[in-house]
Amino acid sequence: MVQDEPNGEVVAASGATREKKLNFFQRIALFIRQVFAELKKVVTPTRQELLKFTGVVLAFVVVVMAFVYGLDLLFTWIVDIVFGIPA
Repeated sequence: MVQDEPNGEVVAASGATREKKLNFFQRIALFIRQVFAELKKVVTPTRQELLKFTGVVLAFVVVVMAFVYGLDLLFTWIVDIVFGIPA
């Protein structure tokens, strides 16, 4: 286990130094410390950013839905021509 200099984070040791392998519980404790260190880096978006991101996602979903609907109509038309029942 190596302590990172700039911000004091605990990071896994590199292969350059040979240290004793951590036991099961020490590895779990290291993992939990690293999870908390990563969670401290999370930035919550502002309301304006959140609305913008939501709009982008909804617009993308609508475009993909229209594309799939168009493919469905195309394939339905092709299957109708190939296997359609004559009138």
